[in-house]
Amino acid sequence: MPDTVAVVGLGNMGAGIARTLARAGYHVLGVDPSPDAPARIGADLPVVDLHQALRRAATLVLSLPGSPQVEKVLLGTGGLTDTDVPHRLVIDTSTSDPLSSRRIAQRLADGGNSYVDAPVSGGPSGAAQGTLTMFLGGEDDAVAEAKGVLDVIAAHVVRVGGPGAGHVAKLINNLLCATHLQIAGEALRIARAAGLDPERVVGAVNAASGRSAVTEVNLARWVLPGTFDSGFTLGLMARDVALATEVARALQVDTPLVEDVSQTWQETRDRLGADADFNRMAQA
Repeated sequence: MPDTVAVVGLGNMGAGIARTLARAGYHVLGVDPSPDAPARIGADLPVVDLHQALRRAATLVLSLPGSPQVEKVLLGTGGLTDTDVPHRLVIDTSTSDPLSSRRIAQRLADGGNSYVDAPVSGGPSGAAQGTLTMFLGGEDDAVAEAKGVLDVIAAHVVRVGGPGAGHVAKLINNLLCATHLQIAGEALRIARAAGLDPERVVGAVNAASGRSAVTEVNLARWVLPGTFDSGFTLGLMARDVALATEVARALQVDTPLVEDVSQTWQETRDRLGADADFNRMAQA
């Protein structure tokens, strides 16, 4: 029981996290209603329903689309707070609304459970290899309780504050990445219009002050070769930018550039399709 972990949500990230935990010796249960979930997690790892997971697993690792799904699993009918089980640890790796995360943390604490918000960066390959970067928020006791699992799935864990802080930091990270990708695409169009070789321009930028993770990694790996197979969709990034914008508004922060970036991402998603690779923003 103490070494049993249920991974709720077996998409590209959740399936990789599940397999990484299993390699480290944890007894892993997968939870996902999708008919192809067993194939994604592997035949050697069982897929169970949420009720069984809540009964059998001491730790829940959530890898879900966002706050509505997280709230349903934890606070909804048949969810954690609606089920008579002893103390559970919840590690939420989803990218969610930090205001919702703070409410969830309080509700779970009131019921004797622990919660950390631990959204990640590093993509499906990082999840599969246990090399994710994690933005961690939570109370001290919950963070200490989660350390064993976190050390397996992430190579870099950065504690940024209390409950909800991890989700704030992740949204800031994705907002910056989205903005860098958008402006990098415009810069490439300038280079091409001027008759320059984009690869040479990017090489020069990466040796100078204009470089970023986008110019060093995204352009070289997915944009210039035209592979566009990062595993993260344009729809998901547009969602994250929109959520960052909503948080800024809720906090009454004046962010005119954020508003413009968010609008462009929504328009690009509508034009290219939500399932397109997010790096296509630099080609749009």
